[in-house]
Amino acid sequence: MDLTDEEARRALPLKWGVPDDVIPAWVAEMDYAVDPVVLGAVQRALADGITGYPLARDEALATSYAAWAGRHFGWAPEPEAVQAVVDVTAGVRLAIDVLSGPGGVVFPTPGYNAQHRLAEVTGRTEHLLEVPTSADRCEIDLDALDRLLAKGAQTLLLTQPHNPWGRVFTRAELEGVRDVVVRHGARVVSDEIHAPLVLPGAEHVSYLSIEGTHDHAVAVVAASKAFNTAGLRCAQLVVPSAADRELLAAEPMSRNDSWSPLGVVAARAAYDHGDPWLASLVERLDQQRALLGELLAAHLPEVRMRPLEATYLAWLDASAYGHDDAAAAALDRGRVMVSPGASYAPGTTGQVRLNIATSADRLTEIVERLAKAWR
Repeated sequence: MDLTDEEARRALPLKWGVPDDVIPAWVAEMDYAVDPVVLGAVQRALADGITGYPLARDEALATSYAAWAGRHFGWAPEPEAVQAVVDVTAGVRLAIDVLSGPGGVVFPTPGYNAQHRLAEVTGRTEHLLEVPTSADRCEIDLDALDRLLAKGAQTLLLTQPHNPWGRVFTRAELEGVRDVVVRHGARVVSDEIHAPLVLPGAEHVSYLSIEGTHDHAVAVVAASKAFNTAGLRCAQLVVPSAADRELLAAEPMSRNDSWSPLGVVAARAAYDHGDPWLASLVERLDQQRALLGELLAAHLPEVRMRPLEATYLAWLDASAYGHDDAAAAALDRGRVMVSPGASYAPGTTGQVRLNIATSADRLTEIVERLAKAWR
């Protein structure tokens, strides 16, 4: 169900905390009502007074995720490989802190803005692997990755499906990444939070499903992005290596705590009972993807858009219209709030990330306003 403006302002205070004349299309939250099954589970948990500490290890959550991954991806970890963390970025940080060597972290850019400088936070050097901000299908330059690892970097932070590229990496691409990483004895931390949001025409392949990855890789996953429950604070770290699990278990509790018991309830409900709602969501996002293409062709024909294979986040290049800061122009002249491309790829101009997870009417007005702002 589409939220009205009034409902969205109550439900999504960050995204919709903008002036009344501004349409927000920036942060990765959806203007849709939460799956009633998930919402009902959380409401029952609150009625039961479940507001205390969560279990240090929740076997039911691990089993639920493993079964869900098996249904959706044809590959599932063993339940003992699945551990709760507070959110995906915290899980990435934990993995780098505990499992990675002291060398630098390779971070493909454009890359998720909240994960810029994670290398610095974990006491390592960040190596940006720049991918041209064009409308072409984005691919990781394996030769460039090889050079960075040869110079001493020891970890690749892989985001797949990718935000903000909208890319789904193929099995062959991931096998190429594996070969380079293995050659240098490096590690992969794979952020797969957008895996449930692969659109028709593409297929998610977990990095951990690739042969020869379990000894050097972990994945960080969550139901929160697909089911709009980020505020409930629960993601999962998938650690197939028993040796890596022992290293994590030996760390003090302060390394990994503070996920929410309500987040666990929501994640289990989503994994166990959310398949019908998720299928309807993917259908809606596919419709929005098609609508966006039609609207851009009609109103902003010079805008280049990378092919959107997953997520509800479109990467637009509006530089043909002469705006170095297209996001500022969108807000000032069109009263639309989008995410500036420079926050994902420092130093770039003319690009923005646009959130299409809204109503068809609202998306139409967004593009019409962008045309007024940019043309």
